[in-house]
Amino acid sequence: MSKRYISGKRVICTGASSGIGAALSRQLVAQGAHVLMVARREERLKEVKDSVQGVTGQAFVHVADITDAASRQSIADFVSNEWGGAVDVLINNAGVGSIEVFSESDEATLRHVMEVNFFAAMELSRLLLPNLERGTQAVICNVGSVLGHVAVPHKSEYVASKFALHGMTDALRIELACDGIDVTLVSPSTTGSEFFTSVLNGAEASDSKRRGMRPDDVARKIIAGIIKGKREIILSTGGKLLVLADRILPGLLSRIQMRREEKRRE
Repeated sequence: MSKRYISGKRVICTGASSGIGAALSRQLVAQGAHVLMVARREERLKEVKDSVQGVTGQAFVHVADITDAASRQSIADFVSNEWGGAVDVLINNAGVGSIEVFSESDEATLRHVMEVNFFAAMELSRLLLPNLERGTQAVICNVGSVLGHVAVPHKSEYVASKFALHGMTDALRIELACDGIDVTLVSPSTTGSEFFTSVLNGAEASDSKRRGMRPDDVARKIIAGIIKGKREIILSTGGKLLVLADRILPGLLSRIQMRREEKRRE
């Protein structure tokens, strides 16, 4: 992957109304990018846009539910009508979480998490491939999670969706290289954003939020990784150590987690 610049880039960012997506949008526009901010909450998108007035780039508000095929098509229509059919950067950031014991969860939860975190992102990417091929130094940036590398209990639906995103990202990186499209995986640890107010179930969300990285810090590292052309960005030192430990001593981590689960059930 080659080094790229941000100024003048045509960027689509999903999940842009809050958290990492909002931080990415603000920072990208400040660096001169033209950013199509996609989310379901129009008022929040407008607030993000208002916060970047007077900078060198440009922000566009686009209300869409990326799990809906017609909404995804509306994004492609914007690209055709406003950007001459070309996209330089697609950031698949929209996501939802789930914290619950698997046996107490249900099919609807699993399907919803997979739809938002995996299927919608992949179908939007597929739809925009012709537009990315027309872009300059095009890149698809998929925001996954450290839990797309290392499995933990009580987040099985979320873990499954991020493992799927990780695997598809690695496959597409190879497949799309010949088309001039780079594919980057971002693996944050917990971030202190509204993502964890979107957790479908469970009481652990507030604790996760308190422990999290700031969205602005995450966004800076993501943009730096895109500029440098990195294939993967694991954002925190703790996340890097966890991934390394799982690769070297997977059995040990599993045993530690099993003991914790046994104590929880006592």
